[in-house]
Amino acid sequence: MSNLRVLAVDPGEKRIGVAISDPSGTIANPLTVIRHVSRLVDAAQIAGLAQENNAVEIVVGQALDDDGNQTPASRHAAKLAEAIQTQSDLPVSLWDESDSTNEAVAAKVALGVSRSKRGGHQDALAATVILQSFLDANSH
Repeated sequence: MSNLRVLAVDPGEKRIGVAISDPSGTIANPLTVIRHVSRLVDAAQIAGLAQENNAVEIVVGQALDDDGNQTPASRHAAKLAEAIQTQSDLPVSLWDESDSTNEAVAAKVALGVSRSKRGGHQDALAATVILQSFLDANSH
């Protein structure tokens, strides 16, 4: 079975959510949350995770505005993607993730997770939503 693992990143100001696909590249799963240190340190950690998990591609979530234009957060994501590219030989691409955190919360609601347990950080789950969206759009 060929390895089509894709690593996805949900860049935040304090935390970076990371998700990984299964080996067939069809199902996204939360992997971890990285505490933001600096762009270069973050990029090196992400590149390391991609290597450890045998990823073949890295996808960075980028939140665009309602008209598809860049926002301060999307420019931050683009700079992180550039930094990751300097740390890794893998292809690094940006993926519109405008609603991933809200979708992550909605998924927990749909799964019947109680309000008290829905709190906390949605970073890894948001990265999973980004990755699943990317995998679904790119499935053959």
